[in-house]
Amino acid sequence: MSRLRAGRPLLAALFVLTLPLVTPVIRGADEIEYFSYLRSLAFDRDLDFGNEYQRFYEADPEGLAGFKGTFLDLREPETGRHINFAPLGSALLWSPFYLLAHLGTLAARALGAEVPANGFSAPYVAAVCYGSALYGFAGLLLIHDALRRWGSFPEPAASWSVAALWLGTPVLYYTTLAPAFSHACSLFSVALLLWLGLRANERGVRLADATAIGGAGGLAALVREQDVLFLAVPAALVAWEALRRHQVLAGLARLATMAAAAVVVFVPQLFAYRALNGSWGPSQMVARKMTWWSPHFLEVLFDPAHGLFAWSPLLLVASAGLLTAVAGRRALVPALLGLALLLQVWVNGALESWTQAGAFGSRRFVAATPVFAWGLAGLLGGTVARRRTAPALVALVAFVWWNASLMVQFGLRLMDRQRLDWPQVAVRQVTEVPPRIGRVAWLFFTDRERLVREAR
Repeated sequence: MSRLRAGRPLLAALFVLTLPLVTPVIRGADEIEYFSYLRSLAFDRDLDFGNEYQRFYEADPEGLAGFKGTFLDLREPETGRHINFAPLGSALLWSPFYLLAHLGTLAARALGAEVPANGFSAPYVAAVCYGSALYGFAGLLLIHDALRRWGSFPEPAASWSVAALWLGTPVLYYTTLAPAFSHACSLFSVALLLWLGLRANERGVRLADATAIGGAGGLAALVREQDVLFLAVPAALVAWEALRRHQVLAGLARLATMAAAAVVVFVPQLFAYRALNGSWGPSQMVARKMTWWSPHFLEVLFDPAHGLFAWSPLLLVASAGLLTAVAGRRALVPALLGLALLLQVWVNGALESWTQAGAFGSRRFVAATPVFAWGLAGLLGGTVARRRTAPALVALVAFVWWNASLMVQFGLRLMDRQRLDWPQVAVRQVTEVPPRIGRVAWLFFTDRERLVREAR
């Protein structure tokens, strides 16, 4: 047990160090959609988001002009309600923190403070953002635990893998600078789903385990619908074990239980769909943007301007590690994780918005961090065994620097936010970012709004 906990102090220290980076602000359309679910249900007891959208727009009419054109000016054709493309899972996960913020605000007002208890003020936004940071950290701890328990990866390979993916990919951005997106909650829910699946596979899947796994799969779908595809991993493990033991009927019962639990947990979203757009599924404004044969499958990974590996080259290394693991003796789990990753590539390649232009990095793959961690830990485990840790650490630091420098470029608008503009983006990493680090850090911790204005 002590070995399992060996890497946790490192991860806990990183969490404490990254907490000052958490920015309790809601600015973008996606963030407003997620937050509006929570505020509307808690204060208005409905799913009409007009007042929430208007409040955010009035606070930043210039920055949210595009938001107004879709979310304030348009309506769902069947119901006449304001559009909300986001699922409600993040709001549900944030709700305990939001409630605590409300109680704290009421207590502060009783003592004479003038902070509004309206669901919009700073304590409520901070509760959501720091809640996301905590969920992201909890997800990373689950990944580390899974690597040690069921991957049998040695330390420090397991903790280095998690730390590198945390700091060297968009995980850092979406758990600190933009925590009101769904991606920190998504990382947590998928990590929980896979952790439960691997634990049950080790000890033998019982009906209670199948129920818990299915519930976690439903939660993952509530946070981001496409994350339900990760349920393929524990489902395949159950099916494989049932076939291996010639217990087909028992396996089918467990799979049916898993599916039923996932559906039950997802039911609130079905009713939200019905209330918002009049159907039992997502808005047709989203569905019609899907091409199911995934014409952008390869571009999602390799496109130089928008591809996953162009934004985060560390993930190419991790993918290579996963392929190596699939060729090894214990290939089943890495093969299934690889399948889950391919499913994510497929669904992202099916979207018209596959480029994710305007976002920092390939944010839709933050949920796949447990998959990449398995591959990266395998490669790092080999370097630890051969006692070649120094070159590995240097390489990991370089990947972290690449990601952190891109965050600076993105924040200061030194780069085109719609694409990676090669080779200029690489040149700026070493010519323009370093001279600005001091001022960026100073303004970030003393006057973040000024930093945002200067970046505009």
